This record gives sequence, C-alpha cells and structure tokens, in this order.
Amino acid sequence: MLKYFGTDGIRGLANRVITPELALRVGQAAGLHFRSSGYRNRVVIGKDTRLSGYMIETALIAGFTSVGMDVLQLGPMPTPAVAMLTRSMRADIGVMISASHNPYEDNGIKLFGRDGFKLSDTVERKIEALIDGPLQTRLAGPRELGRAKRIESVHARYVEFAKRTLPRQMTLDGLRVVVDCANGAAYRVAPETLWELGAEVIAIGVEPDGFNINRDVGSTAPESLVSKVRERRADIGIAFDGDADRVIIVDERGLVVDGDQLMAVMARSWQQDERLTQPGLVATIMSNLGLERYLAGIGLGLARTAVGDRYVLEHMRAHGYNLGGEQSGHIIMSDYATTGDGLVAALQLLSVVKRLDRPVSEVCRCFEALPQILRNVPYRSGDPLRDKAVLDVIAAATARLDTSGRLVVRPSGTETVIRVMAEGDDRDLIGDIVDEVSQAIAQRCGAQEPYRGLHS
Repeated sequence: MLKYFGTDGIRGLANRVITPELALRVGQAAGLHFRSSGYRNRVVIGKDTRLSGYMIETALIAGFTSVGMDVLQLGPMPTPAVAMLTRSMRADIGVMISASHNPYEDNGIKLFGRDGFKLSDTVERKIEALIDGPLQTRLAGPRELGRAKRIESVHARYVEFAKRTLPRQMTLDGLRVVVDCANGAAYRVAPETLWELGAEVIAIGVEPDGFNINRDVGSTAPESLVSKVRERRADIGIAFDGDADRVIIVDERGLVVDGDQLMAVMARSWQQDERLTQPGLVATIMSNLGLERYLAGIGLGLARTAVGDRYVLEHMRAHGYNLGGEQSGHIIMSDYATTGDGLVAALQLLSVVKRLDRPVSEVCRCFEALPQILRNVPYRSGDPLRDKAVLDVIAAATARLDTSGRLVVRPSGTETVIRVMAEGDDRDLIGDIVDEVSQAIAQRCGAQEPYRGLHS
C-alpha cells in the first residue's frame, strides 16, 4: 500500500504528484470512509489562491459526488476557516486545497473530520487503503449522485467568528497595522477583520494571481513586511503564510517576533487571567530552549512533541492543554479553534497589547533566544538515522552539549533531507556540533555537500 499522507495532508508538485486522478480517488476514498446512511452527506471544500486549485477542486468534486456526497464550495479561505465551517455547517468532511508556505508549483489536500480536527494517522491509513483499492464497485447509482454548489459570502461567517474571539468591548482603535497576506487564502478576510475592529490597516500581499502566493511575501519572507512597517511607522506588522494557519509578528521597530515569543506572551497572559487549563503549553522539539527556561521561571512547563502542528494538537487534546504551537507560527488556542489559526492568534496578541497599553516590542520580548543553528543535509538513499557511525557521532555530540543545549536530528516530512539543529549557550560549540553531524550524514549516505539553512 502506498503512503500518500505526510505530516500535513497530501502534498507535492501540482499535476505531477497532486494530479486530477489522485484528487478524484482521494475524494472517492474519503467520501466512502465518512459516508453515512439516513441523510444527505456533505463536504465543504476550501482552497488557497494557487492556479492548480481549480483543477484539484474540480477533481475532488467529481470524486465526492460520485460516491453520493453533496459538495459545498467555499472558494479561497484560510485553513482554520475551513475547519471551523466544517463544524458549523455540519459537514461530514472538510477539505483544504493548499500547500501552505510552499511556492505556487506545489499543492496539497488536507482533510478534517466533522469535528473540525485533522484526521488521525489511523483514519489516514484507512483512506490510503481505499485509494489503492477497487472503488468502481462502490460508486453511487445514478439517482444517488451528489450535487455541488458554491456558497457565496461565506467569508463573512469567518470574519464574525474571528472578531468574537476578542473581549466584548475591545476594539483596535488607534492601532496602525500592516498585514501581509502572502497573496494567499487570507487576502480578503484578514484586512477586513482588522478594519472592522477599528484598526488603520495597510495591506500587502493581497493581489493573488495564481502564481505569486508566498513569493517574496508572507511569514516565510518577512522582509517586505519589515520594510512597510518602518516606512509607515506602524504599531505592528502581521504576516500569514499561504493558507493562514501560521503567523509571525513584526514589532514597531521592524524586528521579527516568532512563534516561540508569541506562545510566551499568551502563556503569561493566560496564566495571569487563570485561563490555562494546564500549567504550561505544548510545543515541538524545535522550539527554542529559551522558551522552556522562560516558562520554568514563571512556574509553567513545556511539553514537547514531534514537529507538526497535528502532533502538538494531539498532545493538547490527550493531556488537557488549551495552548500550544510551533516556532514557525502555528499557534493553537483550543478555546477558539481546532487547528492553528494565524488571524485569531494575531488578534489575541493585539488584545494583550491594547490591555497593557505598551509597544509590541516590549510585550513580545519575553526572553532572549539561545543561538540556534539548523542545517538541512540532503541524502540519496537508505536511512541515515539507522547508520551506526552516524548514531555514534550524534551520541558523542549530545554528550558534549550535556545540559548547556540541545541537539535535534530528524528526517524532513516533506523533503529528502535530514534536519540537524543544535542550540545552546555557546554558539561556537553548537556550530562545531552541527558541522560534525552533518558531515557524518553526508559521508555515510552518499549525499552532496550539505547546504546550509542557518538562523539564530
């Protein structure tokens, strides 16, 4: 059986990996898995602004309707909006067509259950088995075929939902906000929400053309936002990725604030308001050690999971946390949403800024991040992390760090690379460690010279 689902749905090059044939079979397989008797089953489908979204949406519709499910087309909508609308419209399945922060050439298919949560690994495996199975004999008869229709102005429902996450009497009057929508799914709803709440809004990345999603804009390319914040002397800059489930912030000085700092702000605020359901939050193994130390200093813990917001959310649900996220800006607030929601996270931060009446630079600098170096090491074949020589180097490097830092070595969920990350108090030491581990992987697994992706 082929494995189609990765860490965040099915993703790949449009019309090469994510083909109409695959999308058709995904629609049929998911529809068959979730189809129930006794009523008309329905699925909602949203997408970001990639050109290939039209092709994939049409194929998915054919798949779902062929097994008897009605389809409601939402048009361009953020991933968290699709999750929310799946629940509020009582759909049996939610589908988001997006490759998140990837360039326009890629696309993907994310599935949500009727509760608005991403599917478990177990359910994904069952759908994969159906994709590869004989579907023809299980198609609906001519009288049982599904219908498809486009829902107009559904974005207004999400705008109202986002606004209601703020305290009842709070407005954003007096705040000058630059919002970068990455030419993606939030290009309409985010500026509208901020404006309706009273902010002065300067919007960039709001002219999608099918090709420019995430190109030199958005949360993975904050330079345009930094420049605009400084140019317009804004109070804050907000940047989303292509499907708006993640966010980064730029303060009034033009400095970038990542997801770790945002989680620290919210943990401190919710602790003071006695809103935390557990004494801490959930993050991944990639979150900075500085966050962990900061939380410990205010009496909170940090539970770590594998990389991927779905794993963060699974741990939150299993252990009763209501706050979690990733350094990349996936912030999950389960009081409001069933997945990362960039717009809601930004609004919650703005509510803290308004309440404290302090600049964003003061509110959002909770701790000094430890130096952190990340390198992506490509490999051609095999499993580098089962090679004894590589494992010996990793063990020796971990021992050298001792309690002064962390070493994380893991395979990417989307590329044929091993990600080597080290952080600690001594930048020279962690640089040496990343070099040693990267070279060991490259030499043992026949890769080219590792390319560098460094940040601190």
